[in-house]
Amino acid sequence: QVQLVESGGGLVHSGGSLRLSCAASGRTFSSYAMGWFRQAPGKEREFVAGVSASGNIVDYADSVKGRFTISRDNAKNSVYLQMNSLKPDDTAVYYCAGRPYLAPRTTATMYHSWGQGTQVTVSS
Repeated sequence: QVQLVESGGGLVHSGGSLRLSCAASGRTFSSYAMGWFRQAPGKEREFVAGVSASGNIVDYADSVKGRFTISRDNAKNSVYLQMNSLKPDDTAVYYCAGRPYLAPRTTATMYHSWGQGTQVTVSS
């Protein structure tokens, strides 16, 4: 199992950008599909983006398509989420998650490892 640590959250104005990073420990990172999820106060945790173990398959929630980009660097044991054109509705705690399979999934329960989360706040 990998251990995950997110970074890069913060406060940004509407229309701004942030880049989240997730650093993984363990030698099996390259065999893990990775995902980003978010949870706003009073709401369920929701899928944002996912990337396959090799990085050649990506998936996005409709609400972030065209604005967010997920990527990974297996040599650095890291996955990233570039967030552009941010909106106040993007405000949430963002979590990095991993599952020891090739393909990402959109359901949180399909992931085995989770980071502690990083806060993203978008002001209007």
